[in-house]
Amino acid sequence: MLKQQSHIVAPIPDELRTRALYTVSELRSRGKADKEAIDQLYALIVELTENGLDFFFIEPLRRLRAGNMMMGMANMGISSMLKGSKMVVHKVLKKLDDKSLAAILDFVEEIIHEPEQG
Repeated sequence: MLKQQSHIVAPIPDELRTRALYTVSELRSRGKADKEAIDQLYALIVELTENGLDFFFIEPLRRLRAGNMMMGMANMGISSMLKGSKMVVHKVLKKLDDKSLAAILDFVEEIIHEPEQG
């Protein structure tokens, strides 16, 4: 579905991509939205979110060679945003059933792509 729409891209380390796809595969094969699955999914979503926030909000400042004060303010803002996001994600994931877990795993799989070979 995403390939048919314009979209923005945030790079992630290869190790995170590999781990994310492994986690999705593992959780999909288990098929149960139990506490362990929810904890694993939560940790994955938080790490993907942290990477995205860093790329979209902090990386432009790095490229502009922003000063320490500007970087500190930006990091504080991102930290607050992440804290709020984590609370919401945790509340939503606690209520997942098996069908909803599968839908979220589909989404995670859909947003992760290997680098283009150039």
